[in-house]
Amino acid sequence: MSLVLLKFADDTTVIGFIKDNDESAYREEVDHLATWCHNNNLLLNTNKTKELVLDFRRKADIHPPVHINGVAVERVSSFKFLGIHLSQDLTWTTNCSSLVKKAHQCLFFLRHCRRW
Repeated sequence: MSLVLLKFADDTTVIGFIKDNDESAYREEVDHLATWCHNNNLLLNTNKTKELVLDFRRKADIHPPVHINGVAVERVSSFKFLGIHLSQDLTWTTNCSSLVKKAHQCLFFLRHCRRW
């Protein structure tokens, strides 16, 4: 099992590579992070905490949710990480759709400004 802890501004990301269905090190790292936050008077907002599972096995096991301070972390199919939308199938569809939507919003604003 390999773990990576990424920090950027006020965001922290725990990435775990789980091998042979042994999630114990990953779950221990999440518990360690929650304990560290508590001991250092930092509020870990479990409502904003998300879990994204990437499992490409043909017969993927159902992974139990991660719990932080007794609260189950919401599992999502995609989330935004440093400006890029990551999805559980690692396709670019979600990210491209978001970029197109943002471009349409900018174009609408520019067209609206042109009418003045």
